[in-house]
Amino acid sequence: GEKNSKVEFRCCGFGSSNQQTASVPFHPWTLQMPSKDINNKDVKFAKILHAVGEFGKFQWRLVALTFIPGILLAFLYAEHFLFTDQEHYCNASWILAVGPTLSESEQLNLTLPRAPNGSFQMCLMYLPVPWDLGSIIQFGLNHTTTCQDGWIYPNSKKSLCLTPHFDLVCGKEPREESFQSISMAGFLTGSLIFGFDTLGHYPAILISLLGLTIFNFGTAFVSSLHQYFFSRFLVSQAVIGYRISSVCLATEWLVGNHRAHAIFLEHCFVSVGVLFLMGLSYSLPHWWLLFLVGGPPVLLFIFYIWILPESPRWLMMKRKVEEAKQVLCYAASVNKRIIPCTLLNELQLPGKMVTEATALDFYYNRHLRKVILVVGCIWFTVSYTYFTLTLKMRDFGMNVHFRQAMSGIMKVPVQLCCIVIFEHKGRKWALIATLIQTIIICCLLLIFQAPDSGWGLSCLDTELKSTVMLIFMLGESSVAATITVLFIYTAELLPTVLRATGLALVILASSGGVMSSETIIHQILSLHPVILCCILSCMALYSSFLLPETKDQPLSDSLEHFSKAR
Repeated sequence: GEKNSKVEFRCCGFGSSNQQTASVPFHPWTLQMPSKDINNKDVKFAKILHAVGEFGKFQWRLVALTFIPGILLAFLYAEHFLFTDQEHYCNASWILAVGPTLSESEQLNLTLPRAPNGSFQMCLMYLPVPWDLGSIIQFGLNHTTTCQDGWIYPNSKKSLCLTPHFDLVCGKEPREESFQSISMAGFLTGSLIFGFDTLGHYPAILISLLGLTIFNFGTAFVSSLHQYFFSRFLVSQAVIGYRISSVCLATEWLVGNHRAHAIFLEHCFVSVGVLFLMGLSYSLPHWWLLFLVGGPPVLLFIFYIWILPESPRWLMMKRKVEEAKQVLCYAASVNKRIIPCTLLNELQLPGKMVTEATALDFYYNRHLRKVILVVGCIWFTVSYTYFTLTLKMRDFGMNVHFRQAMSGIMKVPVQLCCIVIFEHKGRKWALIATLIQTIIICCLLLIFQAPDSGWGLSCLDTELKSTVMLIFMLGESSVAATITVLFIYTAELLPTVLRATGLALVILASSGGVMSSETIIHQILSLHPVILCCILSCMALYSSFLLPETKDQPLSDSLEHFSKAR
């Protein structure tokens, strides 16, 4: 008669003849159909995961192994610290042939023209003349030309910067949007490669880690800017492959709020990684050391080959029932729990279950089509807003280390606050809350904008400028939390058989939002980018009301109940 009754389970003894018993909490909701559309097999699988243990030693180990490498994913953002402005002057060492004892300041005074403000011109020099030193000092030089023998960098030894290495000055600077375009191209191709999900989540994670190791380490040895871009393109592929596969693996192994906690934790690890990257970039003397430090540590996770388990849900969808039972029993043994024979034996695939699916199902299946279109629009909006705020924040001329430090620090508490909404109100309302917060922040930015003066940065006093910068950082952190919510929500809305493919499709939409942000900010100057942030966020807010709640609902594995919506 007790409400919190206990159910005694007996072990089937996979690989062992020991008969043990264990008491696990009985969860009534798993024995009832959450809705008419939820397949009975999905409910049974949820019951098995509860029998394995909701969050025991096995789940702790899974989360640690899957998400700790997220710290090293932050090396994707190394460009923020490597392509900073660097003081430079034309190399005018020709004058040493007539004045070998001249000091550096004397060389500059004699060979470089000055700007109206009195500083030396950075991209011009006086044309060399066949005079002696006395004549040069007496009459001076008048005819200027562009730098002919390269450049000198007075502070290069104190800065971790690629600019001196590739001479990226005086018209040779790479456009800021080029870095984002390279990353987005990597995300696009990586999504297509890892979105097919033919190998499984476990091999995809291993391949991604191997790619991160090789290409991060290889970046330290590039000899041209094009080689650097190609290396970062491959790193971007590995990063997005790891993100998709790790989210799918955690989603399919964990239950309830533990799933949300784990994925939020992964994104917090990335923020911690950015702080770690910032510390390294501040302390290391050479840029290539940054990649030598960031590449090899990934090799520490090569032991994943022996201990990282495949998703039992994915194995079931590939009709590998016995392998799925084995990994479930292994997880139960690590948690010192026992799965009952009767429950485990129910884990069978009916002959009619739809376990084969392709990306075309997102077109032919009406329900999946509606979900992916709505979620894709929200991903587009969130990515556009995030990168718009990030790019506009650079207009303040803030020190890159300070900006990244404040951004990384603010993201962690915002992510933790979002977990509270997740636990009490569910995924849908967490998404709605973060979108409303984004709209409010964008409106505040429009209010603080000085009229008829662009962004009015030069017209703002110090106190108001600090307030606007704080709003920008809060907005960036809020949108970052929205991205985390979307990762969890999207993964739960999609069936196991198409989960990785669906995440790949929304990443494509996200990349479109980033590229649109760059285009609007750098080319369409007449359209205020933050106004579009407000409009798109309102549309995304409306779209989010169309999505179903997934809190406390069993994950869908096959297309069986989705086929009813064809």
